[in-house]
Amino acid sequence: MTDTAKSLSELRASAAQAHTDGDTETALRAYAAYLAQVPGDARMWSNLGALHRRAHRTQIALIAHRRALTLAPNDVSVMNNAANALSDVGQYDESLALRHRLLDHTPDDLNHLAMVGRCLRGKGDYAAAIRWLDAARARFPDDAELQMQLAFAQLGAGDYAQAFRNYRARWRAGELKPRNLPFPEWTGQPLDGKTIVILPEQGFGDAILFARFAAVLRGRGARVVMQVKKPLRRLFAGIDGVDAIVPDLTADMQADYWINIMDLALLHFEQDGSVPPPCCLTMPDDSSARARALLKPHAGKMRIGVVWTGSVTYKGNAFRSFSHRDYLGLAAVPGVQLFSLYKGPELAPYHADGTDGVIIDTGSSERDFADTAAMMRQLDLVITSDTATAHLAGSLGVPVWVVLHWDAFWVYRHAGTSTAWYPSMRLFRQHEPLDWDGVMADVTSAVRAQMEI
Repeated sequence: MTDTAKSLSELRASAAQAHTDGDTETALRAYAAYLAQVPGDARMWSNLGALHRRAHRTQIALIAHRRALTLAPNDVSVMNNAANALSDVGQYDESLALRHRLLDHTPDDLNHLAMVGRCLRGKGDYAAAIRWLDAARARFPDDAELQMQLAFAQLGAGDYAQAFRNYRARWRAGELKPRNLPFPEWTGQPLDGKTIVILPEQGFGDAILFARFAAVLRGRGARVVMQVKKPLRRLFAGIDGVDAIVPDLTADMQADYWINIMDLALLHFEQDGSVPPPCCLTMPDDSSARARALLKPHAGKMRIGVVWTGSVTYKGNAFRSFSHRDYLGLAAVPGVQLFSLYKGPELAPYHADGTDGVIIDTGSSERDFADTAAMMRQLDLVITSDTATAHLAGSLGVPVWVVLHWDAFWVYRHAGTSTAWYPSMRLFRQHEPLDWDGVMADVTSAVRAQMEI
């Protein structure tokens, strides 16, 4: 081996090792140096694409994966990495073609079987996704991921009873920690004289969405207790069907059963196929007074609350969210005043570039969701990405426009401008994956039209 070949071999190995160790900066430098000299190494292009995908640099990831596919179109590892990245950004037909080729090699690969269903659902073809996943589950009935993908396809199709039955697989899918409580899960036993605790799951938006189902326990003779995280506590103070709100479960708590809040939906849809209205939420007087005071100087303007991102810890947040600067076109419309309802780490760039001078920050001083709700009630309109604020505004019944990415949450499905889950909501969708400019232009045009009415 020549010195040059040895040096390149060592550089290749160092890039792969840094990648494995999670040292992204070192790995990127090594990949760049190596591929500049050995541009025909498909596996290294594929690895580079996977690294950029992990960092949510989707455009560079796709360039790298396409180069890898051109060099080694039949390499299983290259095809797998490319299929993942293509699925991420809504290139479902290309991803599906690769998945089917991979299944020709390994027909029992559970990941590829699940991801074919995932891609079909992403295309909005719920019927095809359900057929595929039903067939896969007939072969592998115990696989939790296949069952989860089937549940999501059924949710999109509106087959809610069957969907929420299958969605119970979430506790076997590895993303949620199973419950460990001193009293048992309720599985339909008589509740007369008993105490049952409704337990929260996942994010704040899910809690607001599913709170409507607490009423399904009313009339069963039980005392119903709901565990509620602090930011929602005042907002949920008057939830229909709930006798008490508690922040935590204590060791000495007297309870007979527990139930997950999302399983209340299954209980409802087994009895009634219609979507129930959102629950009534509580806004304390001091929250309403705060909102009026903040908005008073801007009387006479069209006052619009905006949110551009959700929780940065949610793994899909990079795709459903956009930049605060995407609202600047709307902020420039005469007679419009925007108010940021967002609170979180993405406020730093919003303050740093001076956007807070034209989009007024009210979100960062809010104490909880009750303050947010009171502000929404005083605004003329709320415009938000697909996050908890969408569920809050929809539950309040205030005018709310939700700006959706190409693969929207099942409540919004993949087509249409409305949802049965929130009658006051209007949906705006990306024209193409990753294109926020087009949908934000639609939003700005719609606001202008609204002002002319």
